[in-house]
Amino acid sequence: MTTVHPPQEAATGPGERSRPRAALPALCLTQITGWGVLYYAFPVLNPQITAATGWSTGATTAAFSMALILSALTGVPLGRALDQRGPRLVMTVGSVLGTAGLLVLATAPNLPVFFLGWALTGPAMAAILYQPAFAALTRWWSPHHVRALTIVTLAGGLASTVFAPLTAFLAEHLSWRDTYLVLAGALAVVTIPAHALALRGPWPAAPPAPRGQSGEGAGPVARSRQFLLLALAFTLSTFALFAVVVALVPLLLERGFSSTEAAWALGLGGAGQTLGRVLYSGVARHTTVTARTTILLGLGGVTTAALAVVPGPYALLVAVSMVAGMVRGNLTLLKATAVTDRWGATHYGRLSGLLAAPATVAIALGPFAGALLTAPLGGYPGLFVFLALLSALAALCGLGTRVQPPARR
Repeated sequence: MTTVHPPQEAATGPGERSRPRAALPALCLTQITGWGVLYYAFPVLNPQITAATGWSTGATTAAFSMALILSALTGVPLGRALDQRGPRLVMTVGSVLGTAGLLVLATAPNLPVFFLGWALTGPAMAAILYQPAFAALTRWWSPHHVRALTIVTLAGGLASTVFAPLTAFLAEHLSWRDTYLVLAGALAVVTIPAHALALRGPWPAAPPAPRGQSGEGAGPVARSRQFLLLALAFTLSTFALFAVVVALVPLLLERGFSSTEAAWALGLGGAGQTLGRVLYSGVARHTTVTARTTILLGLGGVTTAALAVVPGPYALLVAVSMVAGMVRGNLTLLKATAVTDRWGATHYGRLSGLLAAPATVAIALGPFAGALLTAPLGGYPGLFVFLALLSALAALCGLGTRVQPPARR
């Protein structure tokens, strides 16, 4: 009797036959652990680090920011390796390097060695976190990669929910050094075997790039006006939105709300981010690439402006914070699909690394720059107006990112 395959099988891309079935759940688990240990644990532990060592908050935060900048710089060559060889070696080595970096900073006898630990951890972030995971999912799950990307970013969004309280619990019973040793062990136990064993599938050949780009390679794309405008748009938007997250609590405190109310407003904004990621597929179905880029970047500015001018009541501010979170959630997936939507997946790793590099630097510098700008701008409402204008400029840049198909011959 002839077996009839469902239509969905026939529509799947070349990665369907070689796709490792364990990759998606493994990447969900490693993104939660990687983000939780390498990123979210530090803000929780930093007060204890400075109190126990006498190192200044500025110095320890500078070490963390250095790691983010190194992550941005490392992401570009790693992207090229991902395009050629796939994610298994990159992400496994990154897990080992991240574990080593945490062990160094946990046992650091002085500040220079603490910086050395973060210098190892920065490249590990580039090899473990979203960019290599997105490259793997884009190639293996094509043409259904948006669904896979959504699942992994939803998992990644749980990292702070899981690891912020877990880190705080450990810090109540252990020193900051012992807490980092425990977290290093968790990173090793979870991510090294998951990346080494679950990402073993053959790496599909790169699909030909659309719109006549395949003969040109990644270089001409990276130098094109559309790509440069897209990089500028994402950098401005990322700087603005991360500065908003850092400054939201001080803004609400300045307006007379309690620290508990401010924390809840920030936390519910994170819940909105998760909802935004769930809704992205619907947004993508009903908009063009350029339209959703411009609209989402513009909405980031609108929500930031609303936080600047709306003094209350508290419920309204919470609602605005949740809508802002939804926009951030959509922007995560917008960035993950920006290259594929315009230039295909042929050079996804390299091009996404180039796009992510200035945005990651913006994440590193955002809190410092926001703090420096607050006083000259007359307080937090003025800062939020400035950040809203940056988001509006990002939206204008988004209008220029439409890639024209080649003329018919």
